[in-house]
Amino acid sequence: MKFFVDTADVAEIRALAESGLVDGVTTNPSLIAKSGRKMSEVIAEICAITEGPVSAEVTATDFAGMLAEGKYLRGIAKNVAVKVPLTEAGLRTCRALSQEGTPVNVTLCFSAAQALLAAKAGAAFISPFVGRLDDIAHDGMTLIGDIVQIYRNYPGIKTEVLVASVRHPVHLVQSAKLGAHVATLPPAVIRQLLKHPLTDSGLSAFLADWAKTGQSIL
Repeated sequence: MKFFVDTADVAEIRALAESGLVDGVTTNPSLIAKSGRKMSEVIAEICAITEGPVSAEVTATDFAGMLAEGKYLRGIAKNVAVKVPLTEAGLRTCRALSQEGTPVNVTLCFSAAQALLAAKAGAAFISPFVGRLDDIAHDGMTLIGDIVQIYRNYPGIKTEVLVASVRHPVHLVQSAKLGAHVATLPPAVIRQLLKHPLTDSGLSAFLADWAKTGQSIL
């Protein structure tokens, strides 16, 4: 399973990339706004940190606007994946860009039917939002399972399931068990994956025993 980090914080991305924990990056207008920087500069810097796909989202809502913005974003770096919303104009843009060789991440997916449409439009990634479904008392994992199953039924579908709106490690583990290709995680959730009380207590015990020997490895 590939791990993408969901942030526009360049320092966070660099730190995680140095640990080998980042296969790509997803951003959106809200995350870019938090950076307080120009979008093109942020995307360019992120693309220089990781060789994996970096999702940069359009802000236009009409086809012509999305297409123009998508081509501009793709021009920033070769590993930009253009992110478009799951609307009719978004899918039309997805088809146009994908036919030109641009990878497209179709976002804001909340149903298996929408995911099937995105695949037909040539999306490289489909981003179902599990956390937002959980927020309204729907089971986000059921959606992931449905999409994975449908895609597997048709070998011609190359779209990867990119689990988004991940709130905690359980979302990640469940997604991996269901066979999702990618999960995009906030930095804090990635770091939560490292934590377990038995790891901490075990390390403390080892270090205490070693200290009693008075030895040094070096």
